[in-house]
Amino acid sequence: MNLSDLPPLRESLEAHGLLAKKSLGQHFLLDLNITRKIARLSGVGPDDLVIEVGPGPGGLTRALLEAGVQVIAVEKDPRFLPLLQELSEAAGGRLRVELADAMEVDEADLTGGRPAAVVSNLPYNVGTPLLVKWLTGPFTPTSMTLMFQKEVAQRIVAPPGASAYGRLAVLAQAAARCELVMDAPARAFTPPPKVDSAVVRLVPRDDRPPAELMDALQTLTQAAFGQRRKMLRSSLKALGGEALCAGAGIDAARRAETLSVAEFLTLAQARLALR
Repeated sequence: MNLSDLPPLRESLEAHGLLAKKSLGQHFLLDLNITRKIARLSGVGPDDLVIEVGPGPGGLTRALLEAGVQVIAVEKDPRFLPLLQELSEAAGGRLRVELADAMEVDEADLTGGRPAAVVSNLPYNVGTPLLVKWLTGPFTPTSMTLMFQKEVAQRIVAPPGASAYGRLAVLAQAAARCELVMDAPARAFTPPPKVDSAVVRLVPRDDRPPAELMDALQTLTQAAFGQRRKMLRSSLKALGGEALCAGAGIDAARRAETLSVAEFLTLAQARLALR
């Protein structure tokens, strides 16, 4: 059997008696036209290595394997292992399935230190924490092409001053070039979620901040956007307030949503200098 011989995903799910678990944030993407488009947008090709989180029944996995890549699928739900094993056999062993929690895995250990992209329709309940994990290291994907709830996707790409601009936008845009590349309506999923989704592609910047600076940026953005209606002198008081802003050359009367990513990085550098 090869990939073209596999039955439709809906038939495979029915044959294995599988239903999505709400507790795991599962919504299956079964339309191969959509999953193939995601695979194309990811830019991966033959002999590339891809980590996929939460493959479920393997809709996106099939599309990635059709593109010729090698896939390491990290799946928390053991119910999908038999179905994914069938997919691995059809792909000639280019799919390896790891039964694990993606929040706890060591990606560098999974890949043996080999560079890898991440392409995933992320479970809704862990999408943001996983993105922050990959943005802040120590594992840095060569690229990330990720499906989120549309509201989360918009927060990742939001510019300063936008209502969606916040901590996630600053962290993502400091570490990567971010682009919303595709919308996916709720009806594309089984079962349909209550909200639409979107795909964001992130490519690490050549001048990606070092780990220490990213750590400082996390602390700053958490404080600044945790009290986003307050002036920086108040929201950052515990981190230096007026003195911190003065060291960065930033008006302490400004509010977090008005600062650019570059200004937040300047604040983070000033924070490190005050230690």
